[in-house]
Amino acid sequence: MSDTITLAAETRDRVGKGASRALRRDGRVPAVIYGQNKEPTSVHLEEKVLMKALMTGHFMNSIVMVDGQRTLPKDVAFHPVTDRPIHVDFLRIGEHTTVTVAVPVVFTDEEEAPGIKRGNGVLNITRHEIELVVDASDIPAEISISLKGLEIGDSIHISDVKLPKGATAAIDDRDFAIATIVPPTVPTVEDEQLEAEVAEAQAAEAEAEAAAEEPNDDDNDDDKVSVQKKD
Repeated sequence: MSDTITLAAETRDRVGKGASRALRRDGRVPAVIYGQNKEPTSVHLEEKVLMKALMTGHFMNSIVMVDGQRTLPKDVAFHPVTDRPIHVDFLRIGEHTTVTVAVPVVFTDEEEAPGIKRGNGVLNITRHEIELVVDASDIPAEISISLKGLEIGDSIHISDVKLPKGATAAIDDRDFAIATIVPPTVPTVEDEQLEAEVAEAQAAEAEAEAAAEEPNDDDNDDDKVSVQKKD
């Protein structure tokens, strides 16, 4: 089960762009807690502590206690240039609320997959996360899928995955694929020819740049002064 994360928060007295910018300058991140038919609560968090929680890799599928309230993170907005968190949305939930969360997939036993070990196949992952409908008290940290015995051409579908007790896939109208063992990529003659052309063009460009950077003897003529002797 995913660990519970606790974040200290302070209530925001003011809201709006100006107030939010001021908080960020002070190393704080604006956030809002909503849900359960209650009024939204505007708070702010310490950026360093929030970053540490985000770096765990399972922040979005963890129960987070914020300002004494049990929540589930629903969205984290990041600055487009610095990638710093600039706002967080938290959903209030009860201890046994049924929630929908995206749980990361982890593949194991690659060494025991003949298609990869002997056939040099490649694991083509189509879903790095699986959305599950699960009790809030039993959110898994990850879904482990074994590759043991898989050959080239074999696929793993959601029906092949043993989900945690009480959990069901959010997508229930089809048996969707999660990963496939595909044949190794073999370069074609066209690929090799294209690579050779690109390498040749790059070499020519590098040569031209080097020539342009070489000093020109003619440039030194500007320092010469011609003096004519008058009769």
